[in-house]
Amino acid sequence: MQYVEYINKTELSDFFATEAFKNLRTNIQFSGNNIRTIMLTSNLPNEGKSTCSYHLAKSFAELGKRALLIDCDLRKSVTLGKFRAEDRVYGLTHFLTGMQTLDQCICETDVKNLHILFAGASPPNPAELLSTKGFEMLMNALKGHYDYIIIDAPPLGSVIDAAILAQQCDGAILVLRPKSVRIRMAQSIQRQLERTNCKLLGVLMNGVEKEHGGKYYGKYLNEYYGADLNDEEERG
Repeated sequence: MQYVEYINKTELSDFFATEAFKNLRTNIQFSGNNIRTIMLTSNLPNEGKSTCSYHLAKSFAELGKRALLIDCDLRKSVTLGKFRAEDRVYGLTHFLTGMQTLDQCICETDVKNLHILFAGASPPNPAELLSTKGFEMLMNALKGHYDYIIIDAPPLGSVIDAAILAQQCDGAILVLRPKSVRIRMAQSIQRQLERTNCKLLGVLMNGVEKEHGGKYYGKYLNEYYGADLNDEEERG
């Protein structure tokens, strides 16, 4: 198993950001023991879902839970660029295509209890690859080994991949930025998730202003089950 180290150790190191992810972690735990595999998606690219996915997984690991972050953004992954590795890193696509074993693809990190499965080489058919029986079997095996699995999914407002991934998840979190929220698109995502029988757990507002200025990741917007986007539209 290869070892990787997160490059930006000071990222989200302030009290408010740390507490926001602890609160998010606690809300997920209170949602029930059956919520173990959680997908993070967004309306559009560049809303910070990959950073939020890592810090949520890290938060569970710091609690002593065996946590796995899976980078399933096979089209435009940015996660690997946030880490330092001594050798070439293999990932999900290398395993699903039979090029490498799972042990060669899962990476140990500098955070105790936290492992990462990077996306791997970009395939020509990401949606088809995620729809295979091999991916379903992989997820079933991983669920028996880890306490929590966090899936960094592509923006559901852009491609269908996240809807495919949702079928393997217990719940989903929608990451939004305040100034880029498109409520009708968010409602469309909510309907897509409902069709996959994946519960929308809530909305994670990213880049929210702190009371005394500045911004931070991970401001949890609503009550845990209060992510009714229809109510948001009524409020204007």
